[in-house]
Amino acid sequence: MNHLVIGGVRSGKSAHGQILAQALADKHTTQVVYLATAQALDTSMQNRIQQHQNNRPSQWLLVEENLDIASVLLEPEYQDKVILIECMTLWLTNLLCLEDDVAFEGYKTAFMAAIRQTQAKLVCISSEVGAGIMPMNSMARRFGDEAGLLNQQLASVSEQVELVCAGLPLKLK
Repeated sequence: MNHLVIGGVRSGKSAHGQILAQALADKHTTQVVYLATAQALDTSMQNRIQQHQNNRPSQWLLVEENLDIASVLLEPEYQDKVILIECMTLWLTNLLCLEDDVAFEGYKTAFMAAIRQTQAKLVCISSEVGAGIMPMNSMARRFGDEAGLLNQQLASVSEQVELVCAGLPLKLK
């Protein structure tokens, strides 16, 4: 069972994704694995990570992986768990910053294959970035293109897709 929660910055997508993940864990009498993709490269990001840590249940398992998230999805110990991935667009940023198209495609292909192979229930959080203006630089344009494509791919393999705006989830699928 795969769920995709998309929304803008501070839209409430993380809080909604956490509610979904906990409800799935309760329904299946299992545990939530919080798969964090962020890297604390500056004070602002450190503060955002701290805020996310403060807002999630302490009994959740934490796995930090910023590139090879496919391997986490395939870990035998997590196959009966709910895995909440926060956040797909931060993961995408990590891949793009490698500046290695072969590695980018390899990690992305492995991830999409792992989604189909894992027995874990997934809740993927992703930012919707395509509703703004066309960026001026090529890296920002590529990020917007890749984020849009990734969200489309995730939506196609998800049973449930919700867009969160102003804290309100809108069911898309």
